[in-house]
Amino acid sequence: MGFFSKLFSGLKKTKESIANKISSIFVGELNDEFFEDLEYVLISSDIGAEASVEIIEEVKKQSKKQKIKTGEDFKALLRKVMIEMLNSTNDEEISYPALITFVGVNGVGKTTAIGKIANKFKNEHKSVLMVAGDTFRAAASDQLTEWAKRVGVRIVKYSEGADPAAVVFDGISSAQAKHDDVVLVDTAGRLHNKSNLMEELKKIYKIINQKWQGDHKNYLVIDATTGQNALSQVETFNEFVGIDGIVLTKLDGTAKGGIVFAIAKQFGIPVKYVGVGEGVDDLIEFNAEEFVNGII
Repeated sequence: MGFFSKLFSGLKKTKESIANKISSIFVGELNDEFFEDLEYVLISSDIGAEASVEIIEEVKKQSKKQKIKTGEDFKALLRKVMIEMLNSTNDEEISYPALITFVGVNGVGKTTAIGKIANKFKNEHKSVLMVAGDTFRAAASDQLTEWAKRVGVRIVKYSEGADPAAVVFDGISSAQAKHDDVVLVDTAGRLHNKSNLMEELKKIYKIINQKWQGDHKNYLVIDATTGQNALSQVETFNEFVGIDGIVLTKLDGTAKGGIVFAIAKQFGIPVKYVGVGEGVDDLIEFNAEEFVNGII
C-alpha cells in the first residue's frame, strides 16, 4: 500500500466523523445556525473548544470576503484554515547527530513507535542506536531488543531494575564511539507514580545535558484513541521536560484524529509521526496538508 493510501485508510474513521457531519449540516447558506452546528461537529470530533472557535472565526471572516456559496468552496476554505493552524506550530528540523528521548504513559505504543522510527532512519541510511532506558517495565528492554533485531540496529540495554540514567550514560558513550547519527532513548512511563518518574527523567536529562553534544529532541508518544484525555498528558510532560514533537499512535483505530488541532492550538507542539497500522512502515511522517485533505 502506498503512502497516500495508508494515510487515507488510516484516517477513515476520523473522516467519517468530520466530513460526513459537515456534509449533513451544509444546506447552502453560511448563517449563524450553520456555524453553531459546525462548532458542535468540530468539538464532538475532538478538535477541542479553543481550536474549534478559532477555526470558525477565521472561516466566517474569509467566507464573507470570498462570498462563498457552494459546499465545495466552503470545504476548500475550511481545509485551508485547518492546514494553517497545524502549520503554525513550532516545528524544528532535526540536525545530526541527534538524540531523541521518548516519553509517554504505559500502553500508548511507545516501544513499538521507537522501533518503527528506527526503521525509518535506517531506511534513510542513518546509523541508529537504541537505548533501553525503560528498566522498570517488565520486558520493555526485551521488546526493544526484538525491534533492534528486526530493524537491524544496535541497542544498549541493562537488566530489569537497573538505573536508567546509567543505561543512557553508556548509550551516549557507545554512540559517540561509533559516531552514530541517531540515538533513540526509551524511558519509563509510570505517570500514576508521577514524582518518582519525573525524578528519574530529571536524572536522565542531566546525563544528556552533560554528555551529549548533538541535537536533542523530546517526543511524547500518545494514543489517538484517548482523544481529549491526551491533552493532560501533553500538559504534564511538557511542563516537566518540554516536548518538541508528538508521536500519535493508533490513529487508524479511532475517529478522534481531530486531537491534533487541539494540541496545535493549546501547546504549539507539532505532530511528527502518526501510526496508521500494525506494519513496520505504518508509522508515517505527519504532513498537515495531507492530513486535512484526508479528513475533509
